[in-house]
Amino acid sequence: MITFDNQTMDSFFRWWVVHLWVEGVWELIMGGILSFLLIKLTGVDREVIEKWLYVIVGLTFLSGILGTGHHYYYIGVNKIWLIVGGIFSALEPLAFLAMALFAVNMYRKGEKKHPNKIALYWTLGSAIVSFVGAGLLGFAHTLPQTNIYTHGTLVTAMHGHLAFWGAYAMIVFAIISYALPNMTGRKLYESTRGRAAFWLSNIGMIGMTVAFGVAGVAQVYLERKMKMDFMLVQKEIEVHFVVLLICATLFATGITLFIIDFFKHGTPSDEALEIEK
Repeated sequence: MITFDNQTMDSFFRWWVVHLWVEGVWELIMGGILSFLLIKLTGVDREVIEKWLYVIVGLTFLSGILGTGHHYYYIGVNKIWLIVGGIFSALEPLAFLAMALFAVNMYRKGEKKHPNKIALYWTLGSAIVSFVGAGLLGFAHTLPQTNIYTHGTLVTAMHGHLAFWGAYAMIVFAIISYALPNMTGRKLYESTRGRAAFWLSNIGMIGMTVAFGVAGVAQVYLERKMKMDFMLVQKEIEVHFVVLLICATLFATGITLFIIDFFKHGTPSDEALEIEK
């Protein structure tokens, strides 16, 4: 990060790191990992995968770089960023939509019936959840007409949680679930615990996202429209944080099960050790 004494300058360049990392770097890494897993798990030709990947890369760079402007609305920069940020933010979900369609389409085309269903769940789940979290929910509050009200509220937390979970965490869990059995010789994917980890963590995260969303909309209305005091609003939306806590507990249970499975299957089996020798 480059730091500046001026708040506007600091915010301006901060998004060169934060947003461009997400839209210009991570989406490409995610697309690469997704492609690798789909080739291995479904048996689709690499040539077919690469054609889709070019489309995703093109959409990512077209929308992601100029879409950075949606972070510049209210920090004192030139008004042109309202137009640029608004237009290209509207295109950003297309890259994630392409990724989701790509994953589902490749799964349907695939002839290979790989036994590792857990890795396939995480792979397809990552593409679909990142589209909803990063794409749709991001678009829902980045247009200038909406963002003027939602900026800095729990609506942002709603988008951030599901986006990070789908685009970052789930793809990492997918590659772990695929690679670990190959490295250790232990069949991680045959565990009921693994399936429970997938469903509990995803149901918990979706519940958290809904709780954040409802609390955020209430906060926007009471704070920005009714001009209520910040702390009074927090008291009014307290019930949503109870729901958030319940869902977060469900989510944490799922992650705990995944970690238990990871350590249980994370050491080579006797057979794998013999092969290595």
